Amino acid sequence: MAKRKRLDPARLISPEAPQEAQPAPLAAPSRSPAPLSSAPMTRRAPIADVAGDAASSAALQEVVGVLEAARSEGRMIQRIPLEDIDVSYLVRDRIAADEDEMQVLCASLAARGQQTAIEVADLGPEANPRWGLISGWRRLTALTRLRDAATTAEEAAAYGSVLALARQPSEAAEAYQAMVEENEIRVGLSYYERARIVARAVDKSVYPDDRAGLSALFASASRAKRSKIGSFVRIVRALDGALQFPASLTERTGLALAGAIDADPALGQRLERALQAAAPETPVAEAKVIAAALPRAPRPTRPAPAKGAVTVEPQADGRLLLSGPLTADAGFRARLARWLKEQE
Repeated sequence: MAKRKRLDPARLISPEAPQEAQPAPLAAPSRSPAPLSSAPMTRRAPIADVAGDAASSAALQEVVGVLEAARSEGRMIQRIPLEDIDVSYLVRDRIAADEDEMQVLCASLAARGQQTAIEVADLGPEANPRWGLISGWRRLTALTRLRDAATTAEEAAAYGSVLALARQPSEAAEAYQAMVEENEIRVGLSYYERARIVARAVDKSVYPDDRAGLSALFASASRAKRSKIGSFVRIVRALDGALQFPASLTERTGLALAGAIDADPALGQRLERALQAAAPETPVAEAKVIAAALPRAPRPTRPAPAKGAVTVEPQADGRLLLSGPLTADAGFRARLARWLKEQE
């Protein structure tokens, strides 16, 4: 039979040795945890903890990366204080806002809050103001009005910031195009306002000339529309600053004025002096000054009928028989019919 293995260590002394000299047997291991000592105890994290920490860190870095990408690509809406936005960052295409429309917008913002974000360009952390306005001038103006009219600190704080998308236009041309496109979609500009932004963008060397600026800023417009805007550009070049109500200049009057300036380059200076002398206070009064300065178109003259073009032959029954080549003319027939009707 096999011997059992001893659990206790073999005694190193003989049985005859005194009992008190014998070493005490080893105590059975205790199942209760040993008391913690005051010295710190280092413990290496299990692989599950290490993997969990790594996953959390990777997820956090991914979220930060997504947020940074959204911010840089202009997909993150931010709340920006009004005083941190430079309204003069671009030359505005809108000359003035309709007061009735502005009051409606203010009432909408007060009732429902801002529903659509404006667009701004990040000018850098050292810039003051930090952001340049690209589009959303009307919303920014309405919020500024509401803030200035606030009667409590809570109202002023509620209207003291604006929701904005940060854009990163690679060059000034893209910023101007974004502004024009936003206004073309939301609220149509007058032909004069469209022409004025073309002229101002060219003056700031954004585009080399008026033709290039017109083609870039209004690339999606029809050829006929671009042609009309180009005609108004000539009016801007000749009379910007002299007109008090340029946005009220109608398409028909503007095209006639552009043609007159092309035919007589000195007309712009004469009209400017006439406007200064008249000092019109309404768009209607200004339109009358412009109309008076335009050259009057000659009245069309009717060609004299050729000799013998109409022959009148009295008939026995009292009728008149008309004959000749002019009787085949539709215009002559219409005039004759009107005249006969007037005689009734």
